[in-house]
Amino acid sequence: MFHTTLVSTSHLARHLDDPNWVVIDCRFSLSDPDGGREAYLKGHVPGAHYAHLDNDLAGPMGAATGRHPMPDIDALAGKLCHWGVGINKQVVLYDDAFGSMAARLWWLLRWLGHPGVALLDGGYPKWVREKNPVSQEIPAADGHASCAKLPEASLIVGADEVLRASRSGDKLILDARPERRFSGEFEPLDPVAGHVPGAVNWNYEENLDMDGTYLPPEALRENYQALLKGRAPSEVIHMCGSGVTACHNVLAMEIAGLSGSRLYVGSWSEWITDPSRPVATGE
Repeated sequence: MFHTTLVSTSHLARHLDDPNWVVIDCRFSLSDPDGGREAYLKGHVPGAHYAHLDNDLAGPMGAATGRHPMPDIDALAGKLCHWGVGINKQVVLYDDAFGSMAARLWWLLRWLGHPGVALLDGGYPKWVREKNPVSQEIPAADGHASCAKLPEASLIVGADEVLRASRSGDKLILDARPERRFSGEFEPLDPVAGHVPGAVNWNYEENLDMDGTYLPPEALRENYQALLKGRAPSEVIHMCGSGVTACHNVLAMEIAGLSGSRLYVGSWSEWITDPSRPVATGE
């Protein structure tokens, strides 16, 4: 049976030599794009491959895209096959930022139709804190894996649908950015500050317990049902700055048993490329 949301550090430790498990390190910092790879080279979960957010998990940025547009499907599938991500493999992803980066690849693999992908709960910091093994060895590429490549378009929302939802209020737009960025008080990454009118701020860190792991499913369910206010999960649109940390909220809803929410991949950084789209500030 595949794990489809979370895997504990203890469970991964028992499967380090399992040929049916593939581990991918997704450490990345928006302020230091090379920092994640450098950290990986200094030490990583044994056997883990490295996926770079800008180079592997996103396509080239254009004049009308967000900062992390969807990657080319053939390029992404080729890299996954190279790392041995066959459709019969359990994939485990991790980072050192509470899952906020690794959740992007979790979402991408689900979009491609991969049946078994899960986040390492607590990530690399918990792995190291528990004195689990660490390696500097770069694993050999598989190259022969047959990976999933059946993209599910229904998981994605475009700017036009977000605009309609903003005007009508018929769907819940959840923005995963920190409160100061949502309100427009502070914007370190994008040229325009604020949020989509009608959106609700739900910082992805609200999904976390004190130790950096996800809250229990029942706690997540209570939180999200309070936000939904009777709406179905399919009526939720997730966004953030560039379609990365919003995936953390998608995963939280899946853990909570609230499946069916969707992602606005372009998110705020795409929204503001068209000056005709409305912008709101404040809480």
